[in-house]
Amino acid sequence: MAIRKTTFATEEFYHIYNRGNSKQEIFLDDLDKDRFVKLLYLCNSTKSINFREEIVEKNIDAWDFDRGEPIVSIGAWVLLSNHFHLYLTISQRSLLGDEAISFFMRKLCTAYSMYFNKKYERTGKLFEGVFKSKHIENDEQAKYNFSYLHLNPVKLIDSLWREKGIKDFKGTLDFLRSYKWSSYLDFNGVIRPENRIISRDDFPNYFSNPKIFEEEIFDWLTFEPKGDSFGKGK
Repeated sequence: MAIRKTTFATEEFYHIYNRGNSKQEIFLDDLDKDRFVKLLYLCNSTKSINFREEIVEKNIDAWDFDRGEPIVSIGAWVLLSNHFHLYLTISQRSLLGDEAISFFMRKLCTAYSMYFNKKYERTGKLFEGVFKSKHIENDEQAKYNFSYLHLNPVKLIDSLWREKGIKDFKGTLDFLRSYKWSSYLDFNGVIRPENRIISRDDFPNYFSNPKIFEEEIFDWLTFEPKGDSFGKGK
Protein backbone atom coordinates (compact mmCIF):
# COMPACT_ATOMS: atom_id res chain seq x y z
CA MET A 1 0.00 0.00 0.00
CA ALA A 2 1.31 3.45 -0.94
CA ILE A 3 2.19 5.73 1.96
CA ARG A 4 1.43 9.42 1.56
CA LYS A 5 4.36 11.69 2.39
CA THR A 6 2.28 14.84 2.69
CA THR A 7 0.22 15.38 5.83
CA PHE A 8 -2.70 17.70 5.21
CA ALA A 9 -3.62 20.46 7.64
CA THR A 10 -6.30 23.12 7.80
CA GLU A 11 -5.45 26.50 6.23
CA GLU A 12 -2.31 25.18 4.54
CA PHE A 13 -1.95 25.16 0.74
CA TYR A 14 -1.30 22.16 -1.51
CA HIS A 15 -0.53 21.42 -5.15
CA ILE A 16 -2.39 18.25 -6.11
CA TYR A 17 -1.65 16.23 -9.24
CA ASN A 18 -2.75 12.97 -10.81
CA ARG A 19 -2.37 11.36 -14.22
CA GLY A 20 -3.56 8.37 -16.18
CA ASN A 21 -2.24 4.90 -15.46
CA SER A 22 0.91 4.37 -17.57
CA LYS A 23 0.44 8.00 -18.69
CA GLN A 24 -2.64 7.05 -20.69
CA GLU A 25 -5.09 9.75 -21.69
CA ILE A 26 -7.91 10.26 -19.21
CA PHE A 27 -9.81 12.84 -21.25
CA LEU A 28 -10.55 11.60 -24.77
CA ASP A 29 -12.94 14.36 -25.78
CA ASP A 30 -14.50 17.58 -24.53
CA LEU A 31 -17.42 15.69 -22.98
CA ASP A 32 -14.95 13.89 -20.71
CA LYS A 33 -13.39 17.18 -19.66
CA ASP A 34 -16.82 18.69 -19.10
CA ARG A 35 -17.82 15.79 -16.85
CA PHE A 36 -14.63 16.12 -14.78
CA VAL A 37 -15.06 19.88 -14.39
CA LYS A 38 -18.63 19.42 -13.18
CA LEU A 39 -17.42 16.75 -10.77
CA LEU A 40 -14.90 19.24 -9.36
CA TYR A 41 -17.94 21.21 -8.27
CA LEU A 42 -20.34 18.41 -7.33
CA CYS A 43 -17.88 16.15 -5.48
CA ASN A 44 -16.77 19.03 -3.28
CA SER A 45 -19.40 18.14 -0.71
CA THR A 46 -20.19 15.60 1.98
CA LYS A 47 -23.28 14.61 -0.01
CA SER A 48 -23.29 11.37 -1.97
CA ILE A 49 -24.25 12.29 -5.54
CA ASN A 50 -25.21 9.94 -8.37
CA PHE A 51 -24.59 12.05 -11.49
CA ARG A 52 -26.80 10.00 -13.80
CA GLU A 53 -29.76 9.71 -11.42
CA GLU A 54 -29.66 13.20 -9.92
CA ILE A 55 -28.39 15.29 -12.84
CA VAL A 56 -28.87 13.51 -16.17
CA GLU A 57 -32.17 11.68 -15.61
CA LYS A 58 -33.78 14.65 -13.83
CA ASN A 59 -32.50 17.01 -16.54
CA ILE A 60 -30.92 19.31 -13.94
CA ASP A 61 -28.09 21.70 -14.73
CA ALA A 62 -25.15 20.44 -12.66
CA TRP A 63 -24.27 24.01 -11.73
CA ASP A 64 -27.71 24.52 -10.17
CA PHE A 65 -27.52 21.39 -8.01
CA ASP A 66 -27.53 22.10 -4.28
CA ARG A 67 -24.33 20.36 -3.24
CA GLY A 68 -24.20 21.98 0.20
CA GLU A 69 -21.08 23.48 1.77
CA PRO A 70 -17.74 22.66 0.06
CA ILE A 71 -15.31 20.49 2.00
CA VAL A 72 -12.16 21.87 0.34
CA SER A 73 -11.36 25.25 -1.17
CA ILE A 74 -10.15 25.15 -4.78
CA GLY A 75 -7.83 27.99 -5.76
CA ALA A 76 -6.90 26.91 -9.30
CA TRP A 77 -7.30 23.95 -11.65
CA VAL A 78 -6.22 22.77 -15.09
CA LEU A 79 -6.90 19.71 -17.24
CA LEU A 80 -4.75 18.26 -20.00
CA SER A 81 -5.28 15.04 -21.92
CA ASN A 82 -3.56 12.67 -19.49
CA HIS A 83 -3.41 14.57 -16.20
CA PHE A 84 -4.78 17.35 -14.04
CA HIS A 85 -3.50 19.81 -11.45
CA LEU A 86 -5.35 21.39 -8.53
CA TYR A 87 -4.44 24.05 -5.97
CA LEU A 88 -6.26 23.29 -2.71
CA THR A 89 -6.62 24.35 0.88
CA ILE A 90 -8.88 23.35 3.77
CA SER A 91 -10.75 26.23 5.38
CA GLN A 92 -11.86 26.37 9.00
CA ARG A 93 -15.42 25.94 7.69
CA SER A 94 -14.77 22.44 6.35
CA LEU A 95 -16.81 19.76 8.08
CA LEU A 96 -14.06 17.18 7.55
CA GLY A 97 -11.06 19.14 8.80
CA ASP A 98 -7.66 17.66 7.97
CA GLU A 99 -9.28 14.68 6.20
CA ALA A 100 -11.04 16.88 3.64
CA ILE A 101 -8.51 16.72 0.80
CA SER A 102 -8.13 12.94 0.90
CA PHE A 103 -11.91 12.52 1.05
CA PHE A 104 -12.48 14.92 -1.85
CA MET A 105 -9.82 13.39 -4.08
CA ARG A 106 -11.04 9.85 -3.45
CA LYS A 107 -14.61 10.90 -4.24
CA LEU A 108 -13.59 12.85 -7.36
CA CYS A 109 -11.32 10.19 -8.86
CA THR A 110 -13.75 7.36 -8.10
CA ALA A 111 -16.69 9.20 -9.67
CA TYR A 112 -14.74 10.07 -12.80
CA SER A 113 -13.23 6.57 -13.13
CA MET A 114 -16.70 5.01 -12.98
CA TYR A 115 -17.94 7.39 -15.68
CA PHE A 116 -14.91 6.80 -17.91
CA ASN A 117 -14.89 3.01 -17.59
CA LYS A 118 -18.60 2.76 -18.34
CA LYS A 119 -18.43 5.11 -21.33
CA TYR A 120 -15.48 3.35 -22.93
CA GLU A 121 -16.42 -0.18 -21.79
CA ARG A 122 -13.16 -0.75 -19.99
CA THR A 123 -12.08 -2.19 -16.64
CA GLY A 124 -9.17 -1.63 -14.31
CA LYS A 125 -7.75 1.47 -12.73
CA LEU A 126 -7.77 4.71 -14.68
CA PHE A 127 -5.32 6.74 -12.61
CA GLU A 128 -1.68 5.94 -11.93
CA GLY A 129 -2.24 5.45 -8.23
CA VAL A 130 -2.55 7.61 -5.15
CA PHE A 131 -2.67 11.25 -6.17
CA LYS A 132 0.53 13.28 -5.72
CA SER A 133 0.62 16.26 -3.38
CA LYS A 134 3.07 18.96 -2.41
CA HIS A 135 2.81 21.35 0.50
CA ILE A 136 3.18 24.99 -0.56
CA GLU A 137 5.41 26.40 2.16
CA ASN A 138 5.83 30.09 1.35
CA ASP A 139 4.63 32.97 -0.79
CA GLU A 140 7.18 32.42 -3.55
CA GLN A 141 6.18 28.77 -3.93
CA ALA A 142 2.53 29.83 -3.98
CA LYS A 143 3.11 32.33 -6.78
CA TYR A 144 5.14 29.86 -8.82
CA ASN A 145 2.53 27.15 -8.30
CA PHE A 146 -0.30 29.44 -9.37
CA SER A 147 1.62 30.46 -12.48
CA TYR A 148 2.69 26.90 -13.30
CA LEU A 149 -0.87 25.57 -13.21
CA HIS A 150 -2.34 28.29 -15.41
CA LEU A 151 0.47 28.27 -17.99
CA ASN A 152 0.66 24.48 -18.22
CA PRO A 153 -1.49 24.31 -21.41
CA VAL A 154 0.95 26.55 -23.32
CA LYS A 155 2.98 23.42 -24.14
CA LEU A 156 0.10 22.37 -26.40
CA ILE A 157 1.11 25.11 -28.85
CA ASP A 158 4.82 25.38 -28.02
CA SER A 159 6.46 22.36 -26.38
CA LEU A 160 9.74 24.22 -25.71
CA TRP A 161 8.40 27.49 -24.35
CA ARG A 162 9.72 26.82 -20.83
CA GLU A 163 13.26 26.21 -22.11
CA LYS A 164 13.41 28.80 -24.89
CA GLY A 165 10.86 31.38 -23.83
CA ILE A 166 7.64 32.48 -25.44
CA LYS A 167 8.10 33.35 -29.10
CA ASP A 168 4.64 34.80 -29.71
CA PHE A 169 3.32 36.49 -26.58
CA LYS A 170 0.08 37.69 -28.19
CA GLY A 171 -0.57 34.26 -29.69
CA THR A 172 0.04 32.66 -26.30
CA LEU A 173 -2.39 35.02 -24.59
CA ASP A 174 -5.00 34.39 -27.27
CA PHE A 175 -4.59 30.65 -26.75
CA LEU A 176 -4.91 30.86 -22.96
CA ARG A 177 -7.97 33.10 -23.29
CA SER A 178 -9.61 30.45 -25.47
CA TYR A 179 -8.60 27.38 -23.43
CA LYS A 180 -11.66 26.65 -21.31
CA TRP A 181 -10.27 23.69 -19.35
CA SER A 182 -8.61 25.66 -16.58
CA SER A 183 -9.39 28.43 -14.10
CA TYR A 184 -7.43 30.93 -16.23
CA LEU A 185 -10.69 32.32 -17.62
CA ASP A 186 -12.16 32.71 -14.14
CA PHE A 187 -9.27 34.91 -13.04
CA ASN A 188 -9.34 36.73 -16.36
CA GLY A 189 -12.79 38.10 -15.65
CA VAL A 190 -14.89 35.72 -17.77
CA ILE A 191 -18.34 35.12 -16.27
CA ARG A 192 -19.27 31.45 -16.61
CA PRO A 193 -20.77 28.65 -14.49
CA GLU A 194 -17.29 27.29 -13.73
CA ASN A 195 -16.67 30.39 -11.57
CA ARG A 196 -18.44 28.44 -8.82
CA ILE A 197 -15.57 25.96 -8.52
CA ILE A 198 -13.15 28.56 -7.16
CA SER A 199 -13.13 29.79 -3.54
CA ARG A 200 -11.11 32.97 -3.93
CA ASP A 201 -11.58 34.25 -0.40
CA ASP A 202 -9.59 31.34 1.03
CA PHE A 203 -6.45 32.18 -0.99
CA PRO A 204 -4.13 35.21 -1.06
CA ASN A 205 -5.40 38.01 -3.29
CA TYR A 206 -2.34 38.58 -5.45
CA PHE A 207 -3.99 40.77 -8.07
CA SER A 208 -6.84 43.26 -8.25
CA ASN A 209 -7.99 42.83 -11.85
CA PRO A 210 -7.56 40.60 -14.96
CA LYS A 211 -4.85 42.84 -16.44
CA ILE A 212 -2.66 42.43 -13.36
CA PHE A 213 -3.38 38.68 -13.39
CA GLU A 214 -2.12 38.24 -16.96
CA GLU A 215 0.97 40.36 -16.34
CA GLU A 216 2.03 38.66 -13.14
CA ILE A 217 1.56 34.97 -13.87
CA PHE A 218 4.35 35.12 -16.46
CA ASP A 219 6.64 36.98 -14.06
CA TRP A 220 5.97 34.49 -11.28
CA LEU A 221 7.79 31.70 -13.13
CA THR A 222 10.99 33.36 -11.90
CA PHE A 223 10.08 32.04 -8.44
CA GLU A 224 10.71 28.44 -9.49
CA PRO A 225 11.69 26.42 -6.39
CA LYS A 226 15.13 24.82 -6.50
CA GLY A 227 15.66 21.15 -5.86
CA ASP A 228 12.04 20.07 -6.28
CA SER A 229 10.63 19.15 -9.67
CA PHE A 230 7.17 18.06 -8.54
CA GLY A 231 4.86 18.13 -11.53
CA LYS A 232 7.56 19.55 -13.78
CA GLY A 233 7.31 18.44 -17.36
CA LYS A 234 3.75 17.18 -16.90
